[in-house]
Formats: sequence, C-alpha cells, structure tokens
Amino acid sequence: MNELNVFGQPLQSCCNNPATGYFRDGFCRTVNYDLGTHIVCAIVTQEFLDYTKTKGNDLFTPIPHWNFPGLQPGSKWCLCISRWLEAERVGKAPWVILEATDQKALQYTTLEKLKSYEYKK
Repeated sequence: MNELNVFGQPLQSCCNNPATGYFRDGFCRTVNYDLGTHIVCAIVTQEFLDYTKTKGNDLFTPIPHWNFPGLQPGSKWCLCISRWLEAERVGKAPWVILEATDQKALQYTTLEKLKSYEYKK
C-alpha cells in the first residue's frame, strides 16, 4: 500500500475494531469503483449519526452478514467525503483524524477546512 494522508505522509490506519474502510482493512482509501469515496477517518458523534440516518445511511444498526456491529458515538469510521462535506455544510460534521485521512480528500476540500475539524487527543 502506498497511499498518502493529507500531509503527504504514509496513510495511517483509522480503525480495525470494527474494521473500517472500503476494503474493511482499517484504512480510509479508495479505488475508482468505490462510488462513496470512503477517505475521511472520522470519530462519529451522536449528532452526525442522527444526521446521516436521516439521509438514508443508518450507521447505528448492526448488519451481521457484513460483520458490521453498528457504530456508537466515539467510534472511528471511514466516511464518504461527500457525506462528510454535506454534514459540514449543516454544522454536523464529526472530528477528523488527519493522519488517517487519504490525501484524495484534498481534491474535494481544503486542508484548512479539514484541520478545523482535527481531532486532538
């Protein structure tokens, strides 16, 4: 794997429990056939989970046959850049882990905007 994060450094893992990312390998990376472009590593909030559910993406409910346990506030998850931007426009965007966010995110938004949501440990 040679993907880079928004700082131009090697992409870090977002989360392995639950396994996230388009490939369910813990990394927020994408390929051309990933229509959602799952490249933002986020720490989801109740507000974001409620919001995305109203848009038809229920991340609360477990889906056992996909090994998806359902998310809770504080869970790390690779989000679609379009959903993150949509949530940001309405004031519901979750925190972002920049080291685990693919540099392709910079094709959709600025590093400054992402930094304004940077998760600080």
